[in-house]
Amino acid sequence: MNIINIEHIAKVYQVGSEEVFALRDVSLRIDKNEYVAIMGPSGSGKSTLMNILGCLDTPTSGKYDFNNVSVSDMNDNQLAAIRNKEIGFVFQTFNLLARSDALHNVELPLIYAGISYSERRERAEQTLVEVGLKDRMHHKPNELSGGQRQRVAVARALVTKPSIILADEPTGNLDSKTGEEIMGLFTEIHDKGNTIILVTHEEYIAEHAARIIRLRDGLIEKDEKVLSRQFPKVKAAGI
Repeated sequence: MNIINIEHIAKVYQVGSEEVFALRDVSLRIDKNEYVAIMGPSGSGKSTLMNILGCLDTPTSGKYDFNNVSVSDMNDNQLAAIRNKEIGFVFQTFNLLARSDALHNVELPLIYAGISYSERRERAEQTLVEVGLKDRMHHKPNELSGGQRQRVAVARALVTKPSIILADEPTGNLDSKTGEEIMGLFTEIHDKGNTIILVTHEEYIAEHAARIIRLRDGLIEKDEKVLSRQFPKVKAAGI
């Protein structure tokens, strides 16, 4: 079953009198429970593609269907609703509220969704347990390690039970050991049936995915399945 289907997507930016093509003619499908990495050098279009897939930006031309619903021509309010309900975001810089504890940071999407206090508190607590932060719920970001902060961000992405997890360089601010532990967490999340789209420039990070899409000059250069690999299991509370 397709979750994402984009056809002939282009994105053009006007820079002065010049047109700059960030994406030229991109078509791809992503199925439910796929684990996909998007790679490419600087200027390849991977960030633009991520923004379009995440409904953070709209294409100049082409068609984008998300869960069999056309989002290409949605207005800002409709796109915001898709982002809040259907897409869980994980960013390199964590994007946590500094003055709020882990529990409140994870609750935020549910507050925006209008979920009752008791339900959102229960769901946020359960999701933090699932990512190994049972004993860190009431710690603020400055009281957590980088890996723990990223786990809070992952929990926040998961708490709405989205159709996809969209992760943008999720290990970019972490040391290699902690980065591998976070990738182990993503593997566990995928094994539970979640669809993950990972944007990275690191080959060893991309190889955790089952499929790698390589972009160059706004076009898909290669779309390949990754041979089955065995990665060390990492305990959720390991950070």
